[in-house]
Amino acid sequence: MNCELCPRRCGKRPGYCGAGERPRVFRWGPHFGEEPPITGERGSGCVFFSRCTMKCLYCQNSPWSWKGEGKDLTTPELTAIFRDLAIKDKVENWNLVSPTPYLPFVREAVQPLFAEGIRLPFVWNSSGYERVETLEEYKDLCDIALFDLRYSRNTTAVAASQAPNYVEASRAAVKWAYSRSLNTPHASLIARILVLPGHADEAIENLAWLATEVSNEVPVSVMAQYTPAYKALETPPYDRAVTEEEYESVTEAAADFGFENGWIQGYEASDPKLALLGENMSADHGTVS
Repeated sequence: MNCELCPRRCGKRPGYCGAGERPRVFRWGPHFGEEPPITGERGSGCVFFSRCTMKCLYCQNSPWSWKGEGKDLTTPELTAIFRDLAIKDKVENWNLVSPTPYLPFVREAVQPLFAEGIRLPFVWNSSGYERVETLEEYKDLCDIALFDLRYSRNTTAVAASQAPNYVEASRAAVKWAYSRSLNTPHASLIARILVLPGHADEAIENLAWLATEVSNEVPVSVMAQYTPAYKALETPPYDRAVTEEEYESVTEAAADFGFENGWIQGYEASDPKLALLGENMSADHGTVS
């Protein structure tokens, strides 16, 4: 299979991410910790795909994102997961977590459900490291774009996530999603701003870019919940939590730039005791609180 779905454009399988010829899923189930319109009352139907296209030092989902844990599924098995989320769990939406390497399989898996009249909104839950060409080709799987703006400097993106050209890719993805939200009924965008230790200035730079180059009406989700995990535990400055001063500089910037739509986490979310670490989650079906 020739794969050019993400900005790496490896042209083969397996490529950089390690994804093979079948969709690999680690866990699925209702998630009650997403942004309010995504969580709703019944939870968001998350499907956590293995083999992320980025390799973040601080990845909280390293067992499946880095190491590839999970189960290779047939198309009918993936169809059954989406069916159970909709019918048994009665979730609000299908939340595709890091789905990019498996988009063709997802599209194939949901077709029988559409034929049965089973259809939920899709959340494309992503680091933002996307190709606009791929987003356009698979826009039917993107009712809600939940995209990160993680870095404003490519040197940081390479050092922390092995993601060359992240800035250009993520900003193009956000622009694509915003334009689509203006022109397509029911399509929407939420831009996540995760404040990283030692890099609060990049979060502010991304907010400045978003306000001036896109719109300060974009709903933003500013997050303090960074928790050191995996390789970050041995890599300063990622081996510590975000300081209150760092976080306040970002929340104040969001107000200064005129962002009024979205959510600002309280600084208490930076407490490691409150962290929802994927590395502590078991495989297969389960609720995420």
